[in-house]
Amino acid sequence: MKRFFGPVTMAEPKVSAAERELFGGPLRYDLGWSQHEHAALDLTMLSALRSMPSLVGATLRMAWSADRRGLIAVMISEIGQGIAAAVGLLAVNAVMHALLDGSGTPAERVHALLPALLAVAAVAVVNSALAGWSTARAGRLEPLVERIATTQYLAAAASVELEAIDDPDFRRLIDVAQQGPGSARRMIGVAVAALNSTISLVATAGVLTVLDPVLLPMLILIAAPRGWGAMRVAQERYVSVMSWIEHVRASRLIGNLLTERTAAQEVRIHAVGAFLLSRYEGMARSAESEQERLASSKAVTEWVAAALSGLAMAATYGVMFWLIMSGRMSLAVAGTAVIAVRSGSAGLGALVMNVNHLHEESLYVRDHGRFLVQAARRAIPEGGAPVPERVGRIVLDQVTYRYPDRESPALDHVSLTLPMGSVTAVVGENGSGKSTLMKVLAGLLLPQEGVLRWGAADVEGLDRAQVFDRVALLTQDFQRWPVTAAMNIRLGRPARPASSEDLRPSVDYAGAGPVVDKLPDGLQSLLARMFRGAIELSGGEWQKVGLARTHWRSTTSRADSVLIVDEPTSALDPRAEIEAFDRIRRLAAPHRAVVLVTHRMSGVRHADRIYVLHRGRLAEHGSHDELMALRGRYAAMFDAQAAQYAPSAGIPRPASPPVTDPA
Repeated sequence: MKRFFGPVTMAEPKVSAAERELFGGPLRYDLGWSQHEHAALDLTMLSALRSMPSLVGATLRMAWSADRRGLIAVMISEIGQGIAAAVGLLAVNAVMHALLDGSGTPAERVHALLPALLAVAAVAVVNSALAGWSTARAGRLEPLVERIATTQYLAAAASVELEAIDDPDFRRLIDVAQQGPGSARRMIGVAVAALNSTISLVATAGVLTVLDPVLLPMLILIAAPRGWGAMRVAQERYVSVMSWIEHVRASRLIGNLLTERTAAQEVRIHAVGAFLLSRYEGMARSAESEQERLASSKAVTEWVAAALSGLAMAATYGVMFWLIMSGRMSLAVAGTAVIAVRSGSAGLGALVMNVNHLHEESLYVRDHGRFLVQAARRAIPEGGAPVPERVGRIVLDQVTYRYPDRESPALDHVSLTLPMGSVTAVVGENGSGKSTLMKVLAGLLLPQEGVLRWGAADVEGLDRAQVFDRVALLTQDFQRWPVTAAMNIRLGRPARPASSEDLRPSVDYAGAGPVVDKLPDGLQSLLARMFRGAIELSGGEWQKVGLARTHWRSTTSRADSVLIVDEPTSALDPRAEIEAFDRIRRLAAPHRAVVLVTHRMSGVRHADRIYVLHRGRLAEHGSHDELMALRGRYAAMFDAQAAQYAPSAGIPRPASPPVTDPA
């Protein structure tokens, strides 16, 4: 008994040998299940019916804002179908009376019931027309609601502070909320079905009450086991998903690794393909065993529910037989009651199932709403003081920044000055804080201590959108957009329209002319291998496109601005690297400061000022000659790189082999 009527419990997932070998044990990733796992498990019919209005409220508000006429049309059509169902039952009752209780010959009885039969047919036609109208309008509402929810999600995700994106907890919330728009779309159809079931049930219950009030509780007894069975199956499925979600995702990941382009070389050279395929099969078999267990449990649960519903149906017929034998119910009324009971029990069972589906989908819609609230709290503030057109210099004064998941600060009381027209270099080992410093300079991260000033103004009081407009950024892992070459450049300042001729100066400045000239459609060539007819660039070619994008952004503004270049030449050959550094330095102008972050020490020797970071602190600063004379950390790094290119003393080079005549 406890197996069927006790609470659904979450079993520890079985760990396949492949899962243990590849991932070290059962996979656990919080996709928000812990936030609402007990909501489905504690669901009862009464609580579901009581909470149904609040569950669909948020989705219906989106539907109202998307297409209020469509929503009204759906509600009218569903109410009309409920009325039609009630009228249809009354017409059936009239038919039964004409057949069973009427007097006269059979032909006269058939003639007498023709009006009722015509009424039944008319009701069926009207009901089908209303159902079609509802389906059409709901079909229009569903994609509208999904679009609104998706737009809300994407807009919120794009407007939060960069610090929120780096926060693991907020990152998980982003992943969870991604399921919300699809659930909101599905809730429209389920809500319409639930409304239809509710109205039909009310109509059927009203007819049964008119026929004989004793039959109304019998209707509930018939439908309750079916509703219980549906909820029990849904709950077990939900618990299984919670237990196995990561196992399934991991097996799909293995499948993707066998087909994606980035892993193709190692899959073949290292014979990874056969190895991963065998592990995929092992994990798939484990998942199949869980699906088999669910199917067996579902079959048993549904059999128990059907048996209980059958007993209730037999009891109902027994009550109807007693009513007929006692003279309290005529045969005509009994016939109508049989149809009403069957229709009502089916409607109540459907209502319970729809409410259960609404509840499941609402969990993710709630996550979507929770994400929107959290994103609003962590959004980049709008407004603020305007950034002056001329600021003269940008100053970091004793800036400290610590990431939430780290004990030591990434930046520890760092100060530097960027005069307009200057080239400033920032160097240091990996993990010294260079990238964090660039994010602070760009306004993406706000100092936790100290201040960042544009001229005399603290950046926290300025309009951040205007600050971003004054910053151009080129990083080692800059975004390679899957669009045309022209759009890849234009996205440096996308709001400004540009033709191919407008972009040509930026292409030439970056030395990307030969790259564009070899493309099949020039600047209109699609740079995304995943699309048919597209082309892929090499790493060095992409960096020239990135430099062209940076030039396009930098040269379209006359106000004081800053250009931040972080490891721009990692994919270039030595000659192209020297040319790229020269081009970047030439971007310095009276109204523009250039910040250059690189490990290539040869590229920073001509900078006006060089800052050396070490473990988040400013270790040294000065010109190249000053720092070399200091013989500190900068000089050690410069000498170490220079030694790589110097000939090794005392080690003779091997003689070249003699050239022989192939003839």
